[in-house]
Amino acid sequence: MKFPDLFDVIVIGGGHAGCEAAYASANMGSKTLLLTQQIDTIGQMSCNPAVGGIGKSQLVTEVDALGGLMGLAADQSGIQYRVLNSSKGPAVQATRAQSDKNIYKKKVRSILESSKNVYMFQQEVADIIVKDNLISGVITKTGISFYGKTVVLTAGTFLGGVIHIGDQRFGAGRAGDPASNVLAEQFRSRGFDVGRLKTGTPARLDGRTIDFTRLDNQPGDTPRPRFSFMTHADNNLKQVPCHITYTNKNTLKIIKDNISKSAIFSGAITSAGPRYCPSIEDKVERFAERENHQIFIEPEGLDVVECYPNGISTSLPFDVQLKFIQTIAGFENAHIMRPGYAIEYDYFDPRGLLPWLETKKIKNLFFAGQINGTTGYEEAAAQGLVAGINACLRSKEQEPWVIRRDQAYIGVMIDDLVNNGTIEPYRMFTSRSEYRLSLRQDNADERLTEIGYKLGVVSADRYSVFQEKQENIKQAEKYYKSKSIPASMVPGETNKAEEGHGAAHSLWSLLKRPEFSYKDISPFAIESYDIQTLKSIEVSAKYEGYISRQKQEIARQKKNLGKKIPHNFDYSIVVGLSNEARQILLRVKPISVDQASRISGITPATISLLLVSLKKHAILESNTW
Repeated sequence: MKFPDLFDVIVIGGGHAGCEAAYASANMGSKTLLLTQQIDTIGQMSCNPAVGGIGKSQLVTEVDALGGLMGLAADQSGIQYRVLNSSKGPAVQATRAQSDKNIYKKKVRSILESSKNVYMFQQEVADIIVKDNLISGVITKTGISFYGKTVVLTAGTFLGGVIHIGDQRFGAGRAGDPASNVLAEQFRSRGFDVGRLKTGTPARLDGRTIDFTRLDNQPGDTPRPRFSFMTHADNNLKQVPCHITYTNKNTLKIIKDNISKSAIFSGAITSAGPRYCPSIEDKVERFAERENHQIFIEPEGLDVVECYPNGISTSLPFDVQLKFIQTIAGFENAHIMRPGYAIEYDYFDPRGLLPWLETKKIKNLFFAGQINGTTGYEEAAAQGLVAGINACLRSKEQEPWVIRRDQAYIGVMIDDLVNNGTIEPYRMFTSRSEYRLSLRQDNADERLTEIGYKLGVVSADRYSVFQEKQENIKQAEKYYKSKSIPASMVPGETNKAEEGHGAAHSLWSLLKRPEFSYKDISPFAIESYDIQTLKSIEVSAKYEGYISRQKQEIARQKKNLGKKIPHNFDYSIVVGLSNEARQILLRVKPISVDQASRISGITPATISLLLVSLKKHAILESNTW
């Protein structure tokens, strides 16, 4: 049967990537269909009940600055908030929030249903409709054909998903949900470069059977931080603590004695897992000298007893899981509600994507999320938003939007993936960005909201809040630069003033000093500003010199490397280009010299040859779809 309506954008998958893709395209005016196996699991947190973290919170605030929903849902479902790296500089500080998983899921669905352009349909997709390398729709398992101008695939871990618990294995996208095996085979048959990756979860525990008196208590921060710039006040949800415990010698002995039964070490799993989120078996092998490993106990929600013991992800048999868990302090009588497991799934080499996440093999088809080799809610959401924006632009026959490395962590992630691919689940860290001083979570809206408004993905209300905030910051900076106080009033400079040194200091110059914060300077100011504004100008003052130099560096790079490369450029005309370099460039097909310069295996000498050839042959600098 052919569904009667034609859609602008069809999104396959209702996880974090799919929800952001659907919301973004709908906000831009596209009639959007969200196809999912289960409408009830839209926005579900499949793994741990938390949003944010080092590098990840920057992605969340960037998604929010571009009109996305993750930050809003996290703020409305948060039951504990903490600022990580609070003793370090703002560039590496990060917000992390524990969420009530059921409330988070409800908030995501509510936000999506508030959009008049989002249409949901519950059905598994079995195939895509393609003619002459152009996608025009999808076919569900029951034979319903949906037609659309563009399609975004956000299959998560469902494509060819296989769950492992010891020597037991079965097909699933996650525990309790079926895998998408038919669709996986369809893509394999179409010649996509397919690989396998692995991730996993720990057993879930009944909180009533945990002795919390034996655990270290970890409360949240007050005042509560937030992700979304549209969240004006704390939610009214009860705030709860997390807890910490550790493995011990007995725990590790049981794991070592049974490690051959783990699917990871028995040979049942051959694919790579996330290096920075290893299973407990991996930890025991890689860090053999350590006697304990931290376990972070996270509540799954306010109205459930289930707890997530972060740090003991495993694919050991259930009986071994139960045995080693009950050796841990506080877990002696723990009841397991769900066993831990590892899951293998198909992913597609992201080097087969253009920088706006459209596939090179099939026009109008976009990939986002774990299908591109990433791990984590935040990475998936960020890709979903970019794919949704560009699917909408394509449906309107408009130019694509490419987000750059110097603009956002989202740009860093996509640039890393499409240029160099990945051999393990990709996770965002602040260390991945050469521009992290400029790409902070506190200035995400300053970097991206204007762009989002012009694209049409940021609402007028969101843009108005942004303008008001920027005006407050502008006025505060102007005041702090113009207002001066005598040196005699500055702590630590009384003697200098008496000796005739340092007549006066501007409040701005004092903010630049590492020993002073906005709290130290505010008593000298006649004008008063809100805390967020004061925090912003403090960061601007302290980083002013560094950011100025970074902007100059970015400008130089744009001037030297900004030249565009046509999609069908003939690399055989580049005199002196090695066969290896030519093969790499043909595989990636960079859209600019800047992108080419960051591809693994491409040397500065190759870039010089490329620039000479582009100039010699007067290549057009306009980019096309």
